[in-house]
Amino acid sequence: MAEAARVFHTTTFVPSFNSLHKTQKPKPSFVSRSTVRRKFQSLRCSSSLESATTAMTTNNQEVRWGCDIDSPENALALQKWLSDCGLPPQKMGIEKVEVGERGLVALKNIRKGEKLLFVPPSLFITADSQWSCQEAGEIMKKYSVPDWPLIATYLISEASLEKSSKWSNYIAALPRQPYSLLYCFFFCLQHLCVVFRTRAELDRYLEASQIRERAIERINNVIGTYDDLRLRIFSKHPQLFPEEVFNIESFKWSFGILFSRLVRLPSMDGRVALVPWADMLNHSCEVETFLDYDRSSQGVVFTTDRTYQPGEQVFISYGKKSNGELLLSYGFVPREGTNPSDSVELPFSLKKSDKCYKEKLEALRKHGLSGSHCFPIRVTGWPQELIAYAYLAVSPPGMIGQFEEIAAAASNKTAMKKDKPYPEIEEQALQFILDSCESSISKYTKFLQASGSMDLDVTSPKQINRRLFLKQLAVDLCNSERRILYRAQAVLRRRLRDMRSGELKALNLFDGLRNLFK
Repeated sequence: MAEAARVFHTTTFVPSFNSLHKTQKPKPSFVSRSTVRRKFQSLRCSSSLESATTAMTTNNQEVRWGCDIDSPENALALQKWLSDCGLPPQKMGIEKVEVGERGLVALKNIRKGEKLLFVPPSLFITADSQWSCQEAGEIMKKYSVPDWPLIATYLISEASLEKSSKWSNYIAALPRQPYSLLYCFFFCLQHLCVVFRTRAELDRYLEASQIRERAIERINNVIGTYDDLRLRIFSKHPQLFPEEVFNIESFKWSFGILFSRLVRLPSMDGRVALVPWADMLNHSCEVETFLDYDRSSQGVVFTTDRTYQPGEQVFISYGKKSNGELLLSYGFVPREGTNPSDSVELPFSLKKSDKCYKEKLEALRKHGLSGSHCFPIRVTGWPQELIAYAYLAVSPPGMIGQFEEIAAAASNKTAMKKDKPYPEIEEQALQFILDSCESSISKYTKFLQASGSMDLDVTSPKQINRRLFLKQLAVDLCNSERRILYRAQAVLRRRLRDMRSGELKALNLFDGLRNLFK
């Protein structure tokens, strides 16, 4: 498991830069990637900024910022810098750990209910942070760039200034290759590859999981956001945003950092921030404490929900997220059976051969749904919306007057009136869910059976390790999600068996009474 990150108790997404101008869905962008320069001249922030020259070209560019996360040296330098900047003495220190590669470990006994960290706002990176290059910051704010792409651009700008930036020690401690799923997929692409190749990689490694579609959407959003920034701002101000620095490679890195480390602070009106030191904490499904701003101490803190002995790694929660969500943003999958919030997205579709297909589709669309939809199957069960969708899918023409009522329940706009609102079609609805469940199980099984023979087809040992890492994550996720489906399958089969055995008993009783009156 790699060092992970931190958007807590919220769903992470990339706001489209297009939303500044129109409420339209960003179109997938096919990025033309010219050869990116590997080495830069020292950059100075002025209106007469000269373009950096190149010393080397490569087809597998990697940003020069950050460090390898299996080494804690840069993190220790970060700790010293933070202390010099006002971080109070800590009961935790950065060490190499089994879970997360780097993490915060207790240096002293820590009690349950104790507040830790106390990182002051002066050490946050937010949309309001002061730019070392003031002119670039003024241009970005002039265009009212949203928080996510603004912070991503800010991070690149500060990183390119190296020691000239006040954040140089923090950036030096960030991973050069963020261990989020999106960055892993990005890493697998060469510079001349375009979006469809990304889809091929996703299909190859996550063909059974619905998380694939969400990963594709995020990748397209990142590339689309970069393209929009480039067209609207960077190309108009090349002296402030030279392509040698502000390119797709650096944005892949910066968004990888944001996906894996950005914190949403409820007590600061939901403001998002990078919080140095706090973002060294790793996730555990067994804890519930999370980061927030504490007004009394005026810093980011968390309150422990258990005791820690010296040498133990201290954990927080990244939120009640499924294994797929944790993999997508943070690049790891918890050990099987350890995540009580785990779930799997189960796809459902109306049958186009249904005599009432058009009527059912129209009823769904009125309530924001479509003929194909995914619902979560959790370890603890499934939502009522899923049951309502199944009822609608199997409803006979005689129930056409109730289609809209059932569709409203499937969209969560109204609740089901009772546990068994349509007993005459309950068996068909359960069978509909079971069929979808078993279809998904077969896809997972097919992938897992074939995963041992995947051809990695790379020559660089570093790339092989990354591909093996990605493959193992995909296998872990598929095992996790298939386990939930197996449990749902067993529950559904038992329920159907009980229903059918009850019907059989009723028929036997009827036959017995009929024979009695012969």
